Amino acid sequence: MILKMTEAAINKLKELAGNEEGIPRIDAEVAGGCGMSVKFSLLFDEPRRNDIYIEIEGLQIRLDRFTKRYLDEETIIDYQDDNGFLVGDSFISSACAIEID
Repeated sequence: MILKMTEAAINKLKELAGNEEGIPRIDAEVAGGCGMSVKFSLLFDEPRRNDIYIEIEGLQIRLDRFTKRYLDEETIIDYQDDNGFLVGDSFISSACAIEID
């Protein structure tokens, strides 16, 4: 997995680093049952025991294995004043899994 950050994201994270409690982490919010959606966000949180961490430009970004499995092979983090941090491509799947005994 390759994690890249735009210059805008790096600058904003450096700005927030001293003001926020916790460390930046990528989090996946999964919703749905038959048909699933995954939305990624970047938030400041406490470190977790089994975190994976990646360092970019002296900034440490953490994520857990659950989140990692939903990220693309190459994920880009951007920052926009209107939308905040944008992490990779969130997605919606209409596929249903049906268990047959």
